[in-house]
Amino acid sequence: MSSHPLFELLQKLDSARIAYALGRHRPESVLVSVTVVGQRIEIDVFNDGHMEVSRFVGNEDIEGGAELIDSIVALAS
Repeated sequence: MSSHPLFELLQKLDSARIAYALGRHRPESVLVSVTVVGQRIEIDVFNDGHMEVSRFVGNEDIEGGAELIDSIVALAS
């Protein structure tokens, strides 16, 4: 019996020593969140094994302090 693609993905990340977090924000998938230098990656793995990957690329410059959090929260409200 072959393993599910979710476990294959986690084994790849573990082998590469890439940290990740698992989440469940949709009932039909498991979210694997990965952060590496300059990138944040969200991988939704579905029950049927297919994956949807979103990658957010940017620099890691400091953009502000507590006031920046306030403006981000205000934009999201």
